[in-house]
Amino acid sequence: MGRLSTHVLDTTHGRPGAGMRFTLFRLEGDARVKLAEGETNEDGRAPKPLLEGEGFQTGRYQLVYQVAAYFRAQGVSLPDPPFLDEVTLSFGLGEDRHYHVPLLVSPFGYTTYRGS
Repeated sequence: MGRLSTHVLDTTHGRPGAGMRFTLFRLEGDARVKLAEGETNEDGRAPKPLLEGEGFQTGRYQLVYQVAAYFRAQGVSLPDPPFLDEVTLSFGLGEDRHYHVPLLVSPFGYTTYRGS
């Protein structure tokens, strides 16, 4: 059965992005439907799968991470406005399988990939 998970790596400090807030949306036409929200655990991971079992559907999604709030909480001095405030990842789930979305992030850049 399909499943969606995520985790955050803080590349500024070289450690898991513990305590970063995130929200998952399903895109339905021009609308965004909020499905889940939470905060990463001490390992930088969502504490449970964001989608799984009957809740998993193929389609278009967005994960929105509260990057500036996280780095400010870590004591990083950011300009106002910050270069990265929220990071929004738009992606598709096209098959009934496990999808893992990692976010590697600093106050000034990020990358992602389809993990395992």
